[in-house]
Amino acid sequence: MTDDWRSINLANWESRVPLHTAPDGYDLAAFDDPEHLSAVVRYDLPRLGRLDNRDVVHLQCHIGTDTVSLARLGARSVTGLDFSPAALDAARALARRANADVAFVEADVDDAVGVIGAESADLVYTGIGAICWLPHIRRWADVVAGLLRPGGRLFIREGHPVLWGMSDPRPDGVLVMEYPYFETEGTVFVEHDSYAGSGAVSAPESVIFNHGLGEIFSALTAAGLAVTALEEHREVPWNPLEGLMIPSPDFDEEFILAQGRDRMPLTYTLQAVKPGP
Repeated sequence: MTDDWRSINLANWESRVPLHTAPDGYDLAAFDDPEHLSAVVRYDLPRLGRLDNRDVVHLQCHIGTDTVSLARLGARSVTGLDFSPAALDAARALARRANADVAFVEADVDDAVGVIGAESADLVYTGIGAICWLPHIRRWADVVAGLLRPGGRLFIREGHPVLWGMSDPRPDGVLVMEYPYFETEGTVFVEHDSYAGSGAVSAPESVIFNHGLGEIFSALTAAGLAVTALEEHREVPWNPLEGLMIPSPDFDEEFILAQGRDRMPLTYTLQAVKPGP
């Protein structure tokens, strides 16, 4: 494993925040409408449902757009956790702007139980582009199980491990698996552009860790959770394959393959519960 993967990834995410909070980045002004939800949470809503009277923990919350959206679903409390100080500054500013009662905690995912509290959540939520930054999926699953109360639920929609393994698009449109599907020591990437906003990322190097669906499923069950739902999707909320993709006609701010959309899954939704009353 790249020994300094954490410092590399932290620098990468710190450098993305000015791009994501710029006028052409995330649409933060939309949250002035008290009914507005992020496109990611709108996509999740049919499966996620209302969160009335539930305590919610959002792991790897970035600048808080999804976190604030979760709070607008009636949650009793919402806590967002991220390791990026710059992202959390932006998240707190967004929560104030949106008049949302959200707490934000600066910590690594591995430390979430210690800083938030054991069995403190009715729902642990984690979203797109999150667990690929974590080297050990079993450790993540143990954290999720530690945060959940008996009867509590995990909800995750994430980039599919098949998508994370894809190479850059080929001119002939053929899709090629170039990078590992399974958990490895990590793959180093250098990308000068971010998925939102414009301008160069000042710390373009990152270390990504893929996790196969079987590895994720096994990690959760080993941690004592029962997987209750797994659905693979043809949509993804950014354009990872450039000219091979088009905006989805069915979902706002989602993309699909322009040709042969059934060729591969792009994201998945997984839900699991912690046994109990």
